[in-house]
Amino acid sequence: MQANAIPQGVEIKGSSLNKVLMWLTRFVITITGMMVFFPVLNPGRISTLINENASLFTTAISYETITNQMAYPLRRGMVEPMNFYLLMAGAAIVVLGILLNCGGACMSLGNNRMKRVGLLLPMLGAAAIVGGLVLIHHAYTLLEAAAAASASAFKRIQPALPMGLQVFGVAAVLVFLTTLLAWLTLPKEREEKMEMDEKFRLFLLFLPVLLLTFIFCYLPIYGWRFAFFDYKIGDSLTMENFVGLKWFTYLFENEATRNDLIRVLRNTLIMSGLGIATSWLPIAFAVLLAEVRSSKFQRLVQTLTTIPNFISWVLVYAIAFAIFSTDGFVNSFLRNVMGVTGANTDYLASADWIWVKMLLWGTWKGLGWSAIVYIAGIAGIDQQLYEAAKVDGANRFQCIRHITIPGLMPTYMVMLLMSVAGMLSNGMDQYLVFENPINKSMIEVLDLYVYNIGIKSGLIPISTVVGVFKSLIGVTLLFGANGISKAVRGESII
Repeated sequence: MQANAIPQGVEIKGSSLNKVLMWLTRFVITITGMMVFFPVLNPGRISTLINENASLFTTAISYETITNQMAYPLRRGMVEPMNFYLLMAGAAIVVLGILLNCGGACMSLGNNRMKRVGLLLPMLGAAAIVGGLVLIHHAYTLLEAAAAASASAFKRIQPALPMGLQVFGVAAVLVFLTTLLAWLTLPKEREEKMEMDEKFRLFLLFLPVLLLTFIFCYLPIYGWRFAFFDYKIGDSLTMENFVGLKWFTYLFENEATRNDLIRVLRNTLIMSGLGIATSWLPIAFAVLLAEVRSSKFQRLVQTLTTIPNFISWVLVYAIAFAIFSTDGFVNSFLRNVMGVTGANTDYLASADWIWVKMLLWGTWKGLGWSAIVYIAGIAGIDQQLYEAAKVDGANRFQCIRHITIPGLMPTYMVMLLMSVAGMLSNGMDQYLVFENPINKSMIEVLDLYVYNIGIKSGLIPISTVVGVFKSLIGVTLLFGANGISKAVRGESII
C-alpha cells in the first residue's frame, strides 16, 4: 500500500473550506464554459468587420466566418492570412483549455485521489487559456500594425480590442486561483485507487444531454433581444434602434397582425387538439402488437411502422404528390381502370378537411415511433400479475383492461402533460411542405407563421415577439397541466 493511502470504502471528509472552494471552482468553470457560446464575449473579434454573431467556438473552427468581410484587405495584401490562422489557433487553444477545465471539474466529483488528479487539469487549462489569449492579442497587434499603415487601411481593417480578452483573462486567473486553493486544502490522505459515487457517475452520463439541451433550447433565448430593437437584416443592435416594448404593443394594436394571430392560433390549437384527442392510438397499437404471438411478425410490424419516422417530411410530401396529385396514382387509377372521365382533382391543393389530412399523415409517420415507449412499458410490467390473473380465470381482454392499461397509465399521463405543454409548438416542417396558396389560411400554424414573417418577410422583431409569447404560454400550460394532474391524480412531473 502506498504512503498516506487508506483502504477502499473509507470516506475521506474534507474541511468546510475545501468544500466551498470545490463548489466555487466548479461554478467558475461552468460560467467560463458557457461564455464560449456568447458572441458578445468573443475574445477573437479583433476587428469590427468580424461577424458580431461569431462566438469563440465559431472563431476557432470557421475561417470563412471571420474573414467574409475581409476580402478586400486580404486580396490587396493589407492583411496576411496568417493573422487569421493565428487568431483561429489562439481561439482553439482557449477552447482546449476550457475543455481541460471541464474535465477537471468532472473528476473533482470523485474520491480524494481522483480530486487531486482532477484539480491539476484546470490549472493546465487556465494556463492554456492564457496562452491562447496571448496568441489572440498578438493577432490583434499584427492587425493593428497593418491598419496603421494608412487611413485607407485602417478603414478597411478596423481593428478593435475585444472586451472578451479581459473577461476570459480574469476567468482564467479565477479558475487557477480557486483550483490551486482547493488543491492545497485537500486532505493529505488518499485512497488506493480513483473512484466516484454512482450518483455522480449517472450525473456525468446525463451531462451531455444537459449540454445539448442548453445549447439548443436555452441558448437561443439570447435571441429574444431582437424583440426590443427596430432590427433589419444586416443591421447591428445599438441603442439607436432600441425601441423597448414597441413591437409587443404593435402585435396587438395592429388589426391585420391581430387577425393573423387569431387565425394561426385557431389552426394550431385545432391541430394540436386533434393530436391530443388521438394520443391513445400509440397505446392501442402497442397493446395489440404485444398480444401478437409470433415474435417474427411482431418485429416485422414494429420495424415497418417505425421506419416512417425517419423519413423527412419532404420525402413524405413526394410520396403524397405521387399518390394524390392531378397525375398521381389515384387519378390515374380512376381514369384508366375505373373509366372515370375528368378525374383530375388535385387533392393536395384542396383546403377541404386539411386538418384531418394533416392528422392522418402525422399519425402514419409517427405511430410506430410513439408506441415504442409503451412497448417498453409493457415489457416492464411484472409478468407474475398476468400469471395470477390467468389462474383466477381472467381472459386476455381482462388482463389488458385490468393489468396492461393501468400499468401504462402513468407513462401516458406524462406524455399527455408534455403534449398539453407543447400545444403551441406542433412543428413547422409538415405544414411548410404541404402549404400552398389555396390551403395557407387553414394550414398555417404558429411555428410556420413565425417562419413566414421572420425569414420570408424579414420582420425579425415581430417574429421574435411571437416566439417569446409562444414560449411563455407553453411554460404556463405545462405548469397548469401539471397542477391539474397533481390535484386530480396526486402525481406530477415537475
